[in-house]
Amino acid sequence: MAAETDPARDSVLDDSGAGEPPSPDANGAATSSPCSFPANGVGDGSVGRTFMYMYNKAGEDGDATTSREGPHCIDVSSYVTCKWRDGLTRRARVIERRRVSWGSSGPEAYEYYVHYLDFNRRMDEWISFDQMDLTSGEADSGGGDSEGGRTRGQKRKFEEPEPGTEADDHGSFDPTALKEHEEFTKVKNVERIELGEFEMDTWYFSPLPEEYRECQVLFYCEFSLNFFKRRNSMLRHLRKVKTRHPPGDEIYRKGNISVFEIDGRKEQMYCQNLCYLSKMFLDHKTLYYDVDLFLFYVMCEVDERGAHIVGYFSKEKHSEEGYNLACILVLPPYQRKGYGKFLISMSYELSKIEGKVGTPERPLSDLGLVAYRTYWTRVLLNVIRELDSSISIKELSDITAIKTDDIISTLQWLNMIQYKKGQHVICAAPDLVARHLAEAGSAGLEVSPSLIVWTPYMAHNDLMNYRL
Repeated sequence: MAAETDPARDSVLDDSGAGEPPSPDANGAATSSPCSFPANGVGDGSVGRTFMYMYNKAGEDGDATTSREGPHCIDVSSYVTCKWRDGLTRRARVIERRRVSWGSSGPEAYEYYVHYLDFNRRMDEWISFDQMDLTSGEADSGGGDSEGGRTRGQKRKFEEPEPGTEADDHGSFDPTALKEHEEFTKVKNVERIELGEFEMDTWYFSPLPEEYRECQVLFYCEFSLNFFKRRNSMLRHLRKVKTRHPPGDEIYRKGNISVFEIDGRKEQMYCQNLCYLSKMFLDHKTLYYDVDLFLFYVMCEVDERGAHIVGYFSKEKHSEEGYNLACILVLPPYQRKGYGKFLISMSYELSKIEGKVGTPERPLSDLGLVAYRTYWTRVLLNVIRELDSSISIKELSDITAIKTDDIISTLQWLNMIQYKKGQHVICAAPDLVARHLAEAGSAGLEVSPSLIVWTPYMAHNDLMNYRL
């Protein structure tokens, strides 16, 4: 879990400049404006009021000006047009709001958490009122006589992505569970983290301990993964850290790349902190506390200062379904370097040492399915290309440690398998194999199996040590 810090030095409040809360009335209750929010600066979306704008042409350049009437805040669930980072405007839905100034009651007194339509939730962010482009249209109220944030007479110009579309990465997740999950995690609680020499914008909500959930920035020790509210606290901790690498056993090293195996039962705090960290970049991760039954394989780049985490994958110690990978993450600064392919390949190399076939835990997201299909295509077709004789699905599975169901689905997706006379027949013309291999791309950073020094996990070994 998180490292202990000095409460006097490490405030729970964020740096949003929320100012002082409203002064209490004669009965001790806090007085508030018509659109007030709790003293912690987070709104509950319960105030449903109409926010109106009037548009008038003014000046020779034809720019639109605005004047405000009525109650002074934009409703949660309203649809607005926002000035985005590329200089263009994007349509967005207001998810939440929080008060940042108690000196006025206008819309400028609030920040608004918005979701950009047709974009993944990782792009959601807090914006100020000034970032809303009010010259391009009205703010569509999400309450009252409306349908999905649009008035009944308004055309449906902007649509939220449906599950399974290209803008969505929910794959085969249950729609009801997905809706509950998105409601619970709709607002990112930490905006940025500092890890080593990198500062990263977070993508999703993470169930951190309560005292850390309203921090704008968290500072991580890249070796112990303890996190702090202030950089000075982290630096004091870092001076006390003697091991400059993850805990556990180093099972692989080639050049500046190392992989460490970490037992969730033996290094519980490190693994829980790793789960908190990964949840900030994974939307559908559910493992936070019960790490005892998992092994974690942490990939690092090594230099003279130590081993710096770049990503990891986890797997169950004993999986009845034969899963060889439960969760995988490559941190944003290290993406597009082939490290994700390396981690997938490493999971299968470990399965080969165990003498088992493996498959990733289901359900797979759309992006996860694409990554695995690319890996399966490259591995299977390389084996098929190198063989002069025919080969069965079972033989392919024995060679590659890929589950037969995954082999069949991949070859069906490539239109390279047919079902004839009660069995599957692989149709692998050399030119077709070459074309699909070219489309699959390079293998990225490849694993050297001869450099893996690893013994499969045996539960009875732990039991014997416990008895001793």
